[in-house]
Amino acid sequence: MREFLKKRPVKAIIAAVFWLIIWQAAAWAAGSDLLLPSPAETAKALISLCGTSVFWKSCFLTLLRVFAGFALGIIAGSALGVLTAFSPFAETVLSPLRSVIKAAPVTSFIILVLLYLSSALTPLFIAFLMVTPIAWTNVAGGLLATDKQLLEMADVFGFSMAKKLRCVYAPSVLPHFVSACTTGLGFAWKSGVTAEVIAHPAFGMGKAIYESKLYLETPELFAWTAAVIILSFALEKLVILVLRRTVKWK
Repeated sequence: MREFLKKRPVKAIIAAVFWLIIWQAAAWAAGSDLLLPSPAETAKALISLCGTSVFWKSCFLTLLRVFAGFALGIIAGSALGVLTAFSPFAETVLSPLRSVIKAAPVTSFIILVLLYLSSALTPLFIAFLMVTPIAWTNVAGGLLATDKQLLEMADVFGFSMAKKLRCVYAPSVLPHFVSACTTGLGFAWKSGVTAEVIAHPAFGMGKAIYESKLYLETPELFAWTAAVIILSFALEKLVILVLRRTVKWK
């Protein structure tokens, strides 16, 4: 029995049932769907939303913006990581930019970006901005952590730069790169949806969340939030699957 309870699917089901019971008890205590809808009311609202074209269009556009921003952030951050790892001058000049991006509140960036970009492009740019320093820090850290003895051995055997990158640097950077992808995706998703709440594009899950709150449609607010969480988990699993297939990461 104890071994059965240790299985990951069983543990996940037990945790889910526990929190659903807590949620249901809180809904009974609140006594109103306007204050706190029950799990059943939330599921009903979510099923109802799934029957509308607006729901699927909003989900698709949010996924497109977030994933595009995430991909661009990984590419830009990796390039900056390589540049600053091999160039002390570039590190000195560019490191303040990285510090500013990491320290400033995301809401401030959203409001500033709205001055220059459309409401549809703002979530994409914000996701890009949040991911870039994560990839930058991780890739640079992986390159700087490369074993010096392996580099010396590569020099002794006359490895070309391309071979040195493939055989020495890549194995050192890979765990850091994977960490950047998995961590950055979470930041991209949360910041992208937050940007939609503030930027108010024509279609987007963040906009739908804001409008549900504005019109006091609490079951729909919880349903949209549940959809955001479900898609976040699904996107994370997809990225991990792609990484396992492409870089043979476990």
